[in-house]
Amino acid sequence: MDLFASSKIMTPIPLRDGVLSFLAHLALPLPNDALLARLIAETAWRCERITVWGKQHPQPRLTAWHGDAAYAYSGLTLAPSPFTPLLEEIRAAVEAASGARFNSVLLNYYRDGRDSMGMHSDDEPELGPRPAIASLSLGATRTFVLQHKASGERLRLALSDGSLLLMGGELQHHWLHGINKVTRKVGPRVNLTFRLIV
Repeated sequence: MDLFASSKIMTPIPLRDGVLSFLAHLALPLPNDALLARLIAETAWRCERITVWGKQHPQPRLTAWHGDAAYAYSGLTLAPSPFTPLLEEIRAAVEAASGARFNSVLLNYYRDGRDSMGMHSDDEPELGPRPAIASLSLGATRTFVLQHKASGERLRLALSDGSLLLMGGELQHHWLHGINKVTRKVGPRVNLTFRLIV
């Protein structure tokens, strides 16, 4: 069975020590290209500096945080902006497909192949012990890499325009994930990761 076949139901991806589900095409309130253009134009993007191994670095992408509460990671604390009407509509579609509830979203803007996200786990205390995190991709396809912390086992998933990935269970305790830089020319991508701050 093709795990990436178009469907209205999220398809489980076999994974030890965690829960992972995928939907190739989420039904959204506007066409994907229109949503991408609006999010790029209307979002107050920031280039934050994070602390990794005791040193500060600029994040290799732009970000924005919307929701009900602040969020802290890598020595950085993000003050929330309120959900916009557009983000509310997208959240409703993500919640309907995933069956989960979210009160915050981190937007990541990958301007080209030089923008990336280092390997990490979303295991901050305010996300709770078994967080559900829904990741919606718009724009250029990028490869999402998961790596098991103990075994080093790797899984690569192509996250295409309009796809939705749901991470849950013990995944954040046992796996790292990230987006590598690429040398080939790729267009812009906006990724929205919906979370529940508890």
